[in-house]
Formats: sequence, C-alpha cells, structure tokens
Amino acid sequence: MNTLNHIIFDFTKDSDISAWRIVDDVVMGGRSQGSFRLNENGNGLFSGNISLENNGGFSSLRYRFKEIQVLNYIKVVLKVKGDGNEYQFRIKDNYQNLYSYTKTFTTSKEWQLIEINLSEMYPSFRGRKLVMDNFSSKMIQEIAILIGNKKEQSFMLEIAKIYLK
Repeated sequence: MNTLNHIIFDFTKDSDISAWRIVDDVVMGGRSQGSFRLNENGNGLFSGNISLENNGGFSSLRYRFKEIQVLNYIKVVLKVKGDGNEYQFRIKDNYQNLYSYTKTFTTSKEWQLIEINLSEMYPSFRGRKLVMDNFSSKMIQEIAILIGNKKEQSFMLEIAKIYLK
C-alpha cells in the first residue's frame, strides 16, 4: 500500500473496537442479532443471524470517528473475507444525517479487496434510494456495513482493513 492511502481502521489483536457498534432491526421491533469482536487472527468479525420476524431483516455495524477529509481520495477499499452474502457499505458525511450513501458488494469465501468508488455511492434511507446526488462531500464521519437481503440467514464477515485510496 502506498503512503497516499488513508487508513480508516486497520484491525490487529490489540485494536480498540469499543467505538464500533451494532445496530439491528430490534430498534424497530425485529429479532435479528449481530455481534462484533476481534477473532484469533486480530481481524474484526461481524456475524449473526437475520430474522424476518416482526418486519425485521437487517443487522449493521457502525463506526463513527472524527471527520476525515476525502477530497484527495476516490475510493474506499475493504479487505474482507465473507460468506458469499451480499452486504452494503455505507458512509455518512455528517453522522447526524438520517440517510447514508450506499453501495452493495458481494463477498466470496476468500480474502478480497473490495474497491468502492465514492462517486458511485448513492443516498438511501431505510432501504430506499433518495432523489439526491451521489456522494460528493469533502469529508466522512461514519462508515457502516449492513446485511439485509430480505431473507432469514446467518452471516459472517471478517474485516482486516478499511482505507481510502
């Protein structure tokens, strides 16, 4: 990786993951359950079960931080090992916004570098695309990974690193 990249989070066995939080559909009565921990390799492990009971169907992992300037970057890169499921990567330029900028990615059961162009991230709220421009802000204050594929399923996503490129 060259020095022009900006690390958002690089997981190690000593990482402090206390600022990462799970937000499941239980906030609206659902029964999905996600969890997040460091695994034996020092990677972040986002896992759990999605339930469609009580109109549920999602689990998300969120990380809020002091604003990061993104003018000099065009992509977010995720180094992940998934389970074959589809996930959404989300960013917020202001953590107080109700909407996020979203891009879907599909995992394999091998390590992957998922590259997401910031300019292709579209605004969405509660699963609906908004009539607004795609991401073009100067900064980000929050990232999130969400799974919600309209089916009951278990999931597991191992995360090694997230950075801007």
